[in-house]
Amino acid sequence: MRTPDWPLTATRWTQLTLAEDDPAHLDVDFWTSVMRDSRSNAVCVSAGGYIAYYPTRIPYHHRSTFMGDTDPFGALVEAARGLGMHVMARVDPHAVHADAATAHPEWLACDQEGAPIEHWSHPGIWLTCAFTGYHREFVTEVAREIVREYDVDAIFANRWEGYYGISYSEAARRSFRDDTGFELPKREHDTTDPAWPAYVAWRRRRLSELVSIWDAAVKDLRPHARFIPNLGAFAARDLEPELVKRVYPLFVVDKQGRSGIEAPWAAGRVAKRSRGLFPDRPVGLITSVGPEYHQHRWKDSVAPPEEVRTWIVDGFAQGAFPWFTKFNATVSDPRWVPAVVDAFGLHAKLEPVLAPMPLTAEVALVDPSRAGRIRSGAAHSFPDEDGFYQALVEARIPFDLLADQVLSAERLRPYKVLVLANAEQLSDEQCAAVRDYVAAGGGLVAAHQSSLYDEHGEPRANFGLADVFGADLVSPLRGPIKNNYIALTGEHPVSGGFGPAGRIIGGTRLLGVEARPGTQVPFRFVPDFPDLPMEELYARKDPDAPAVITREGPGRVVYLPFDLGAIFWETLQADHGRLIANAVRWALGGEPEATVRGPGLVDLAVRRDEHSLAVTVVNLTNPMAMRGAIRETIPLPPQTVSVALPPDAAGATARLLVDGSEVPVAVRDGRAEVELTGAGLIEVVHLTWEPR
Repeated sequence: MRTPDWPLTATRWTQLTLAEDDPAHLDVDFWTSVMRDSRSNAVCVSAGGYIAYYPTRIPYHHRSTFMGDTDPFGALVEAARGLGMHVMARVDPHAVHADAATAHPEWLACDQEGAPIEHWSHPGIWLTCAFTGYHREFVTEVAREIVREYDVDAIFANRWEGYYGISYSEAARRSFRDDTGFELPKREHDTTDPAWPAYVAWRRRRLSELVSIWDAAVKDLRPHARFIPNLGAFAARDLEPELVKRVYPLFVVDKQGRSGIEAPWAAGRVAKRSRGLFPDRPVGLITSVGPEYHQHRWKDSVAPPEEVRTWIVDGFAQGAFPWFTKFNATVSDPRWVPAVVDAFGLHAKLEPVLAPMPLTAEVALVDPSRAGRIRSGAAHSFPDEDGFYQALVEARIPFDLLADQVLSAERLRPYKVLVLANAEQLSDEQCAAVRDYVAAGGGLVAAHQSSLYDEHGEPRANFGLADVFGADLVSPLRGPIKNNYIALTGEHPVSGGFGPAGRIIGGTRLLGVEARPGTQVPFRFVPDFPDLPMEELYARKDPDAPAVITREGPGRVVYLPFDLGAIFWETLQADHGRLIANAVRWALGGEPEATVRGPGLVDLAVRRDEHSLAVTVVNLTNPMAMRGAIRETIPLPPQTVSVALPPDAAGATARLLVDGSEVPVAVRDGRAEVELTGAGLIEVVHLTWEPR
């Protein structure tokens, strides 16, 4: 008998997204072998919505014209069940064919003039509106038909929100007017229109209601079954928390690969981002076997195998179970298969030890990624966070992401240092939580405009955390500034490691601040001077305004009144990364619980239980590390893994989980040290000890 907790054992997913002509030449044996060889224990297969791949009886539910009297969906379900796998049926309701559009024009998304919106990519089909009977009734019946006729555990919905812009269908207009009293806004993101924030809240509420309706419909037929919507990398942050508790057994995040020159650690960030808001919900990271770009769509192609493998591995190292997807069942290029099999095999090998051990970190980077909340950048661009993220990875400081929505004493308690890369909008309650955290001894590193605005985006006269920073605002943000420098003006651990340098590059957007009594100022801004003509390139005045302010007692605080994270991400100047790392290390007040010393670029994750600790080392060292693309992974040179042991630990033993070998442990000054050699893409050092 199947039970509602089945998602806990669905930890490696194969997804096959069928093209319309696939039923004519579907090789079920090939896909069965892929599922078996990859040790997948769950599968997601196209079933219906835009195209039905089973003999549906619902009018206007378009059957694949290549299906004939076959049942490709049913054949794949039977094959997966034969391997003992969980099964999820994929539906996509974002568009309908011309016959449905003609019969039911009320289902369609419309522009402001009320004209139906044709699909942007495939003429002759039409986009749907999520606030019509198509989603509430038609999609509900499709989901019920699939669950009634097939042995499935869930319905998975792709592009379930329908048209992504504002749909001016009559149903949407009427519903919004009845619920809010407003007419639909004429422009997206127009904060001067009171209808826009009302629309954002209304859309979230109505979409949440849809998920609840669909989930109830499938559970009515199979009590263990669930309806699981696809989520983008940020979408979980827009869900109603009560809906999550009631409906979502897991998250499936649709961040299928790098876009452009995105860093390879972006896969792990997806996992951290979900855990930072909903730590008790399993999260799966969808990885495409093909390349992913915002500007291009090569969905029927293959990405470099090593890139696919790294994306999957970094994702599961940070807590996201692996899920790969292939678009089109015809395999014209099978180079992705060994990469998926290898990466999934690594997960299967590590899962028995790592899965029961919670991920842990001493440092939390606040994730301010609610769309529209950031004042100094695009809604989905967070260069300040990117820069701090990169610096912490380079510095090999394990860290979590913590959603700004959940800043509270309870969520802050596990951490020794909180990092605000540029948490501009913080409420009084959030500021109070941070203030109490520091008063209890927590460390804080904050930069740029952190706490300068309230939760509604209204500016404050001073920082909401001015007393914590030890800094007061005296002049507003200015920039972009060219040719800015910060001078080392005091002996302090934050200014260590810069050798004989008297100054380093500063920022491009600066705040004028005054340091309060009892603080130290190890860096000051060099007053502006020209960058051209070259003969004018010299400082006229001595350093003056504070550029780095530190305060000690009871917690350690570092405040940096410029765009340190954003400028590091843009220019990757090593001094900026060192400054971030110095600030965090000093705020920690000692050596991190787990360190890995040695050359190379690695992404670290730490897991701990009562009598053991596991350090996962993902090797991101490759010739194009900061261009995103991965042609090869360069094996790591020797590394030293050092872990602080509990005071009552009696020695320690260590095992390399990927290599499978026992390795010597040296215990010095309360720390266990292990030499790691020959690591490829991933290795896990698992230390165990017994109490005295």
